Amino acid sequence: MSGGFSGVHTHDGSAASHPARCEEGAAGCPRAVREAFDAACSRYADRPFLHIPQQAAAAYGNQPVEWSYGHAGQRIRELEAALRHAGLARGQRVALLLDNRAEFFLWWLALNGIGASVVPLNAESSAAELAHVLRDSGAALVLALAERWQALAPALAATGLALPPVYSVDGGAAALPAPRGGRTAADDECALVYTSGSTGLPKGCMLSNAYMLAFGRWYISLGGLCALAPGAERLITPLPLVHMNALACSSMAMILSGGCIVQLDRFHPNTWWQTVAQSGATIVHYLGVMPAMLLQLPPQPGDQAHAVRFGFGAGAHPKHQAAFEARFGFPLVESWSMTEVGAGAAVAANVEPRHPGLRCFGRPAPHMEYRIVDEHGSDVLPGAAGELQVRAAGSDPRAGFFSGYANQPELTEAAWAGGYFHTGDIVRQGRDGSLYFVDRKKSIIRRSGENIASLEVEAVLNQLPMVHQVGVGPVDDEIRGEEVMACIELAPGHAPAHALALEIFAAAAQRLPYFKLPGYIAFVSELPLTASHKLQRGALKETMRALVSEQAVFDLRAMKKRSVSGAAGRG
Repeated sequence: MSGGFSGVHTHDGSAASHPARCEEGAAGCPRAVREAFDAACSRYADRPFLHIPQQAAAAYGNQPVEWSYGHAGQRIRELEAALRHAGLARGQRVALLLDNRAEFFLWWLALNGIGASVVPLNAESSAAELAHVLRDSGAALVLALAERWQALAPALAATGLALPPVYSVDGGAAALPAPRGGRTAADDECALVYTSGSTGLPKGCMLSNAYMLAFGRWYISLGGLCALAPGAERLITPLPLVHMNALACSSMAMILSGGCIVQLDRFHPNTWWQTVAQSGATIVHYLGVMPAMLLQLPPQPGDQAHAVRFGFGAGAHPKHQAAFEARFGFPLVESWSMTEVGAGAAVAANVEPRHPGLRCFGRPAPHMEYRIVDEHGSDVLPGAAGELQVRAAGSDPRAGFFSGYANQPELTEAAWAGGYFHTGDIVRQGRDGSLYFVDRKKSIIRRSGENIASLEVEAVLNQLPMVHQVGVGPVDDEIRGEEVMACIELAPGHAPAHALALEIFAAAAQRLPYFKLPGYIAFVSELPLTASHKLQRGALKETMRALVSEQAVFDLRAMKKRSVSGAAGRG
């Protein structure tokens, strides 16, 4: 790294060391995800590829499932043949509503063999969100679990969307319908992953095969605390396959190293350590909510009766990281990236000093260049906080990054203004080069790993007759990282009351998935506004923090359960 702690930061080393760069056709450098999987099948045919523990195997007769690379490869080839017979073509997009089921991997890899791109659908999304994703992506076909689609279809139909053909995967691939003529993806597109943005509508991040492979190569080359043994690792993750961590990071690392993906349907804290031990997991992937919940469990003699060497994730609460490591006997390796960034400028605290408990996510990697800037785009003083801006070192500053936002080239270029990707994350850098997470610049709430757009929640609440005006933002939560809070100016004729807060919560539950509902509601006389009557987000956050501290809120967090919100099923 050159210079102090501001300005353009680079590292010694050739740009060729970037994980996104691989000589085409070179040994060990496949050009597509399916090629990488086929190579793993050749080398590790009898080794386990995928394991579904008993705790997540309700769809499989409550019996654990384990497939070898060879067995999975045979099933994938059969699905690919059926897809080709149905007329699916290279460059078409196929939406997957398959949750975290084993079938997700089979269909994804079969589609990749054809050159089709997948669009993972989040079953927890509202009907409006799902309709937007299907419309924006131009999906030619939907592959779905029967029970999921039956619950979602009426609400989707109510949006007026002309649905693509839908096929239930429960019966295999015997009668795949012909796909419709959808929007054609770029030749190298592997997946179109939608992520919430500050505008409220999810944006589609186009992820290439090169992006996916680079993520896997970055992970397996980390070393230090994260050194991987080829053909021997078992990585357990409860994280959703609709997001980048499980889809690109953990899956690709295991495929490229011949490891086994231990995939859960979701996080089950009460049976977590039993599952970890029984599955033989050597690596755990986590979000900050998981250590928080596991530390709440009563101490047990078997707290360290497992084979885990390290946890890999982000967002461990400063109060929890050291306590977790001491109690459960392995380090939590904090890392940083985002869907748009991928391995292009990913960072991990995989070597000491890791500075646990300080929100440190490691030192910048040799293959990246970065700046830390103030609100005017000027470099901050050493040690000061500012927005992290990143790019790949070398001739291609976008190597390893996403290919852009689908159908929004202007947003893509705005994100790259000045030649660096603007992350929207506020960080500071210590004297030893370590980076520390401070806050998020945008009005995004990060609850249990889900990105929630404040504007989306505000739009729903502002439609209620008792609401005159509302401001939504994040407040700290020791368990879930952040919680959704709504500050509401009531319409004339309505008085603050607990019953009214419950009424607002129930009304919002008709339009929003449970995790986006306000965990706190406060009634205020006025919201902090600018001269142009826009919300002052910074002042709003301070107001919210004070109201929670003073307990001048209605705490509805206990009501936020999957059964509360029927948004996806009711529109």
